[in-house]
Amino acid sequence: MEQGFTKASSGNLPRIDLIMLGTFLASNKDFYSAEFRNVKTSMSARASYGDDAVSYVQVKREGNLCTIKAKICPEHKVHAKLYGVSLVVDEQEETV
Repeated sequence: MEQGFTKASSGNLPRIDLIMLGTFLASNKDFYSAEFRNVKTSMSARASYGDDAVSYVQVKREGNLCTIKAKICPEHKVHAKLYGVSLVVDEQEETV
């Protein structure tokens, strides 16, 4: 765990709804790829996909901002180095 972070659980993660997620994806040029319409997306959308893909998740709250950091590995590369991902949610403005 990094300093100031706690282990994430279903009880301490911020609420993110479809509107927040859609706004983020629509405003980020990295998510305009044609690949999102293909097979990889349907494979990673399975309910059980995250069970093996997520190594650990940590959360830190500072005022209205909630920072989530995780280490993940795509399921098709289970022996590859873990990727670090971060997400910052403004819980008052309800933005990602």
